[in-house]
Amino acid sequence: MKTLKFSFTILTFFILTVLTQIGGIVFLISIYTNKWIDKYVAHKFLKTTYQFIYFTILYCTTTFFIVPIIAKPFGRVQLPIKETNNLQPLNILTCLLNRNYVRPELQEAAFDIANKMNATFEDSKVNYLDANFPFINKFPLLPHLSHNDGKKLDISFCYIDNKLNLPTSEAPSFIGYGICEEPLPHEKNTAEFCSENGYWQYSFLTKVVSQQNKPYFNFDSIRTRALMNMITENNYVEKVFIEPHLKTRLNLTSNKIRFHGCQAVRHDDHIHLQVK
Repeated sequence: MKTLKFSFTILTFFILTVLTQIGGIVFLISIYTNKWIDKYVAHKFLKTTYQFIYFTILYCTTTFFIVPIIAKPFGRVQLPIKETNNLQPLNILTCLLNRNYVRPELQEAAFDIANKMNATFEDSKVNYLDANFPFINKFPLLPHLSHNDGKKLDISFCYIDNKLNLPTSEAPSFIGYGICEEPLPHEKNTAEFCSENGYWQYSFLTKVVSQQNKPYFNFDSIRTRALMNMITENNYVEKVFIEPHLKTRLNLTSNKIRFHGCQAVRHDDHIHLQVK
């Protein structure tokens, strides 16, 4: 029983660390500081429930109040949890999992781009997706290959709500990834090329993310093109990744726009930008 409990603790620590960077440490702290629950609660189910609640409170307190303070000496600042300067997370889970940290210059660039979008298109908000963890360069933000130094940020495309036929700040994918703006028959199909050449992961997310919301949204080429131009015009931005067929379709000419390579995942569901 002790071996099983120890194995569970190690596995939980590993999973929480991979998912949130700080969750494993908070989990260990909760184990060593919840002895009062063992002392006062005898019922096994209630004891487990109270331990889970205690961990959740400790984790949320650490994530939202302690980590932002500690991250600053590491050169990372938090992107907004709720809409600020017309920038917002598409999904609050991004913040809950500590995947919303960047270098100050990237935060400034993101705010500048979002404010310009709002000034150009009334009521437009820019939705950010995964950024980076709060601490330690080279700590992997899975499943990304490069979101490990505070310099990278993914941004959602712009969409039109099919029911209302109006621009929306929502997106077809709950997580912002996996529902793609596929190439038209006459356009270059990079996803097909990469998959045929052995890069199985390139379109993997399209197979695991539900496509049920796709019919309710249209890709907003006008706003997305403007967003791309605002990104490439920002002085902090060094590189931008987007799928080649969309670069052609949107008539994007900036030399900051690069092809990310088949070893990554497809970028016709989001924009990837990075600063110098």
